Amino acid sequence: MFLSVFDLFKLGVGPSSSHTMGPMVAAARFLTALQGQPFQAKGLRASLHGSLAFTGKGHATDRATILGLAGFTPARMDMEAAEAALAENRATGRLTPPGLPPLAFDPDRDLRFDYDTVLPGHANGMMLQATDAQGDVLFQQIYYSIGGGFVMTDAELAARGSEDRTDAAAPVPFPFASAAEMLQMAEKSGKSIACMKAANELCFRGQADLDAGLAGIWRAMRDCMDRGLAAEGILPGGLNVRRRAKAIHDTLQAERGLNMTAPHVINDWMSTYAMAVNEENAAGGAVVTAPTNGAAGTVPAVIRYWLDHVPGASERQLPDFLLTAAAVGGLIKHNASISGAECGCQAEVGSAAAMAAAGLAAVLGGSPGQIENAAEIALEHHLGMTCDPVRGLVQVPCIERNGLGAIKAVAAASLALRGDGTHIVPLDAAIETMRQTGRDMSEKYKETSLGGLAVNVPNC
Repeated sequence: MFLSVFDLFKLGVGPSSSHTMGPMVAAARFLTALQGQPFQAKGLRASLHGSLAFTGKGHATDRATILGLAGFTPARMDMEAAEAALAENRATGRLTPPGLPPLAFDPDRDLRFDYDTVLPGHANGMMLQATDAQGDVLFQQIYYSIGGGFVMTDAELAARGSEDRTDAAAPVPFPFASAAEMLQMAEKSGKSIACMKAANELCFRGQADLDAGLAGIWRAMRDCMDRGLAAEGILPGGLNVRRRAKAIHDTLQAERGLNMTAPHVINDWMSTYAMAVNEENAAGGAVVTAPTNGAAGTVPAVIRYWLDHVPGASERQLPDFLLTAAAVGGLIKHNASISGAECGCQAEVGSAAAMAAAGLAAVLGGSPGQIENAAEIALEHHLGMTCDPVRGLVQVPCIERNGLGAIKAVAAASLALRGDGTHIVPLDAAIETMRQTGRDMSEKYKETSLGGLAVNVPNC
């Protein structure tokens, strides 16, 4: 499977790519499969397992599952229509997905959080069933939400070595599956990482479509950030977390130009940009996975920092930033994970910081070696980071963590550009270390809210 820049950066809905977008995508796939069956189903059931069960309430997985079974998809989410569908389901106990007859579905009875049964393929598992009028199961399918809105069936996951690939599996001119291969191809061809990634993309779409798509990614990121910088109030979920991005941004703008402003205040700008995105995500708004919803603020915050604060920055270079970031993100997903439930937050914010560092190093004139070094520094210094959201909400520590991820990304790019690309730890080694660390990490710290901050901070 070719992993495109548009696979890593895609429009979705908050608060979680694995807990919100993934279940919606799984439900859409299930409905499509159901339409091809020789029988007429009368009802639906869903059970959530592993991390989807433990943090599903806080991540709005139940809501996402219902909307998915009603025919909604993350990329085309009409919020008013979604709320109307949820209200109709509560009133009638039925769902009316397009192409199928009305189907019985009572969330209190037919949507189960199974805390005891962990499906074997992945920590984010769900089972969807179609039933007859008596409630007997006619058809069922297990799906795994593997991070970033990507979904696999149990059969597909078993064949993951052939199904989950980067450019190496596609007939493209630069099929790199590791950072070492990427650097070798760059040296041999004389092309930048962005140019190689663009050449691969052009095997599947025209230049105009690629340009428009990349511009659309940034437009969606910027619009999300602007909404977050303008919004106030309390985020949903019961933790009473107050939105802070607007107030901090207003203060920063008022201080702009003052001679006494300390240099470290630039960190506040970066944090505020990231927090604006993740506050929107926590509120269930439209975001761009980068590479996940929980890490959606880091890459756009670094882009905004570069455009608004770095002399000489130009949106004409945005394709280079996004393509380079996607090349690095693809390597991480292919060789390790971008799922918090699989490898902890090192796989989410750590991956996002590596992508952002690579993109920034690219637009600042870095060589392929310096870009690879930037990504490695950023990922290395997120190794071991746990995913322990308080109350299962994508709020604490997730919102601030994206800001710190952006700061680390900029620092990593700057350090790499001070060198010549030579360094001790290759990016491939950092990625493999992240995979091994995630494998060894206790399940308590992998998006289950059974350890860490989730149990040491009061939930009310």
